Formats: sequence, structure tokens, C-alpha cells
Amino acid sequence: MEIKILIYILFFLLSLILGYVFSRLMIKLSFKFKILDIPNEERKIHKLPTPLLGGPAIYLSFLISVILFFIFNHYFNFGITVNYLQIIGVLIAGLVIIIGGILDDKYNLSPIKQTLFVLLACFIIIIFGTQIKFITHPSGGILDLTIGEFQLFGMNFYAVGVIITFLWLLVITNATKLLDGLDGLCGGITSIVMIILFIVSLSWDKANSFTPNLILIFLGAVIGFLILNFNPAKIFLGNGGSNLLGIIIGFFAVATGAKIATALLVMGLPLLDMVLVIIQRIKNHEHPFTHADRKHLHFKLIDYGFSVKQAVLFMYMSSFIFGIIALFQNTIGKIIMLFVLVVFFSLIFYKLNSSNGASKHEKNINN
Repeated sequence: MEIKILIYILFFLLSLILGYVFSRLMIKLSFKFKILDIPNEERKIHKLPTPLLGGPAIYLSFLISVILFFIFNHYFNFGITVNYLQIIGVLIAGLVIIIGGILDDKYNLSPIKQTLFVLLACFIIIIFGTQIKFITHPSGGILDLTIGEFQLFGMNFYAVGVIITFLWLLVITNATKLLDGLDGLCGGITSIVMIILFIVSLSWDKANSFTPNLILIFLGAVIGFLILNFNPAKIFLGNGGSNLLGIIIGFFAVATGAKIATALLVMGLPLLDMVLVIIQRIKNHEHPFTHADRKHLHFKLIDYGFSVKQAVLFMYMSSFIFGIIALFQNTIGKIIMLFVLVVFFSLIFYKLNSSNGASKHEKNINN
């Protein structure tokens, strides 16, 4: 047990240090190659051009730490069971996301081209063996999703499970992309999700699974970046970074035993916010995904009078509380808490929209 804890700590710290070092490096490369977020829109709260290569920094630190972990696991026999195919799949998918993100941040790709990179990444993760095969039934049983079996590349897949997995990865990736609106918000929420999934993975039914170690490695990479991303941010995630966080969350939620409801509770506010914003854009005859605006909850908190840090910490606290609660709930309890979350979100949104106070957006930009 002591050796396992030491491994957790060492590789977490390694990834954190690499995340910070690579983030520093990416700041320099962003200025050199002019991959910057220029504050030329009202919705942007930063005043100076800000580097956009946070995603590559997180990916590189995760990649290197994972490779070193596997090397040490092989030569020093940590006794950890590794599904190498799944890990290769998520690393390739992450690379696809990062390449697409860099191209988008540099050349402003069309929405269709942006989406193609995400769709390809989701497809790769599934092809390399990650799929939801069951979900827990509210009555306490297991709902089997191994329906519509087919073979591809010598592997067995199930049509229903593949479709649900694909939709899950796509939804959570879009949620983190839309969440990336304030300094430290997306990275911080992702860190909270990783902490909750790490705790869940420790009690998962596969002994000595690789997932706790890899979750901590990814958590370290994100925190290393977050040190430079918290308000006032010196570097942003960029499109590749926000998409990367989403698809990794989606992957680990499946890899830890289809803990979808747990991830939904932690990500509940961002997901509900995403759904509401999409509905509002459709009602206004706007495309739901092709542009950014100030309709999101975190911007409404700013307009209500919160500082950037206060708004971010409020979102952190909400996600953390619902995540901790999720750890102690069975399936029925999680469904009830999802309903509570919807009510909580609705009350917040009603309060923010019904406020007659003047917008304090300008006042809080530099807080």
C-alpha cells in the first residue's frame, strides 16, 4: 500500500511540474508564432493578447508522464493491470484534438472543420476499445448495453453501447469547450472531476487498474497549467485544450466503470448551462455552436456583480459539493441529486435574469 501511494504521489508531481514547465514554454511559442487570443470582442475580459497553447502543454505533460509510468511499471513491476490499447487510443485521440485546436487557434477554421477533429477523436477512442457496455439501473440491477454485436478490426463491439459512448464523448467535449470562458474555470472544474473520478476508481471492481494512476497524472498536468491560467491568466487553453479536457473526462468516466451519473453531477452546472444556451440560440434563430456570446452562467455572474475570481470559485464550489454528494449516493440517489441540481440551476438563472441591478461587468474585469 505504501508503494502504491508513493507511485501516486511521484507521478502526480512529475506531471504537475511538466505541466507548469510546458505551459511556460508554450507561452513563448505562442508569442513567437502569434497564436494569441486578441481581446477584440466585448465578451472577452482580458485586455492584452494572451497565448492560446495551454492544450499542447497539458497533452505533452500527460503523454510523457504516461510513457514514463508504463516504462517504470514494466521494469519495476508495480503490479498494475494496463489496457494498453485503450491508452494508445486516448493518446491518439488527444493528439488529433490538439492538432485541430492549434490549426483553429492559428487559422480560425470553419465550424465544420473544427467538429471533424472532435468526431474523429471520439471515433478513435471507441475503436481502441472504450465503450459503455452497461449502466446501473435505478432499481439496483444492471442495464445491459451489449446489443447489436459486430466485429471490427478483430474486436467485438455493440451498436447500442457504441452509440451511447459516442454521444457521451461528444456532449462532454462540447460542454468543456463552452465552459472555457473565464480564467481558470474550465481547468478548475476538470480538476474537480478528476479528483472525484480518482476516488471512485479506487473502489472500482478491477483490482490494480491503471485508471487511478492515469487520472492523477492528468490531474497533475491540468493543475500545472492552472497555476498560470488562474486569474489573471498568462495562458489560455485554446480550442484544443478545452476539447482535450472534455474528451479525457469522457474517457475516464467510462474507464472507471461507466460512472456517467457521477461525472454528470460534477459537470452538472456547465452541462445545464450548455443546454440552456443552445436552446436560447435556437429560439433566436442563431446557430447553436458557431459563435461565442455572454449568455453563459459564468458571464451572467460577472454581470450580476461577481468578480472573475468570485464567479470561478462559485462554480468550483458548486461542482465540488455535488461531486462529493455523488460519492455517497446509489443510482436512485444520484438521479434525485440530478433533479436537485436542475432546480438549483433554475433558481440561480432566474435570480440572475430577474435582477434589476446595473451590470458591474466593467468594474469587475480587473478584479
